[in-house]
Amino acid sequence: MPELLRRPFGRHGETHRITPADAGWRYVGFALHRLRAGDRVAEATGSREVILVMVEGRAALHAAGQDWGVLGDRMDVFEKTAPHCLYVPGGQNWTATAVTDCTIAICSAPGRGGHPPRRIGPEGISLTQRGEGSNTRWINNIAMEAEDYCDSLLVTEVFTPAGNWSSYPSHRHDEDDFPRITYLEETYYHRLNPANGWAVQRVYTDDGSLDEVMAVRDHDVVLVPRGHHPCGAPHGFELYYLNVMAGPRRNWRFVAAPEVEGIG
Repeated sequence: MPELLRRPFGRHGETHRITPADAGWRYVGFALHRLRAGDRVAEATGSREVILVMVEGRAALHAAGQDWGVLGDRMDVFEKTAPHCLYVPGGQNWTATAVTDCTIAICSAPGRGGHPPRRIGPEGISLTQRGEGSNTRWINNIAMEAEDYCDSLLVTEVFTPAGNWSSYPSHRHDEDDFPRITYLEETYYHRLNPANGWAVQRVYTDDGSLDEVMAVRDHDVVLVPRGHHPCGAPHGFELYYLNVMAGPRRNWRFVAAPEVEGIG
């Protein structure tokens, strides 16, 4: 099995490039660019749809033959404001030119051409509490099932306070048996506050054939090909992650791990 924990391969330019072939699966792709003011990146979407997420900073975006202006006003992801994003369908080109130092996530999945290019957020994205007690976290839904912006992609941001858990109670979405459960591959792009902190993510199956516990650091990516995948933020370290999911159908249905059934 490919390595689930991916460290960035640099601090400037493209620092992650995860393709379905590299991940050993079929749907989700993820890349990350950390640009300095004036840097430029350009790509073609090919047969895939893309959501560009302005994680931090500002960039001028041109995509699908349109000038989308300068997107982004969140200079630090832990400001927790809504992100500026851009949806680009398959068969199109896009270009980003950094206006300030910025971090841009490229979320991709198979596209069918069913949706036009569009801006996503910050309007319409509101920070929403999920869970309670030490399971409290805060969500920015960018393009989940309720938002009919995409053919395949499901994308969301999660902020986990120090000392709390998220993606918990443990759950899995690794079978194509709708409406009970859906098959969705998933990536987690992690950030820590302070940046020298760490958090924990476990990826495991009920039968124990997969069971990895990873100490994640700032800018790491974790692959979730199957199984449960909870995250824990130690006291003193605040955790952010950007989730990208995709599968044969654009629905998020999951099954809880047996040991956590009944935990809210």
